[in-house]
Amino acid sequence: MVRATVLLLAVMPFTVLRAQTAADSNAIRQAALDYIEGYYEGDGARMERALHPELAKRIVRTNDQGRSQLQQMSAMSLVLGTRAGGGKDTPVADRRKDVTIFDIYQNAASAKIYASGWVDYLHLAKWNGRWVIVNVLWELHPRSQ
Repeated sequence: MVRATVLLLAVMPFTVLRAQTAADSNAIRQAALDYIEGYYEGDGARMERALHPELAKRIVRTNDQGRSQLQQMSAMSLVLGTRAGGGKDTPVADRRKDVTIFDIYQNAASAKIYASGWVDYLHLAKWNGRWVIVNVLWELHPRSQ
């Protein structure tokens, strides 16, 4: 059994793996904070810095007939919406921005932001040496009755 494992390892292509570093974790957290704090502050430049230009932000909504619909926002719509005021009307005391990093593997990462009215699930990529958000799937918090 040991001989077979050694043989298998010998014929496998050599791959360089990068370990997760504290610098990567900090940069991922910073990208998430640039995204959510940029939104709350109406800082379009900060939002833009956090996003890959081809980002897709999506939510599944249910229409009046009970059918699911996928709604999407682009990086540009997020940047323009942020520049137009974004979440500046959100009271400072209500500006939740809890970031959780789930996983980092080489140049890919998954994280979550628990925000004031929703939860964002983020996919990030290390793009030209910088961590940026590539995809966001989000869900609104239930309305209180």
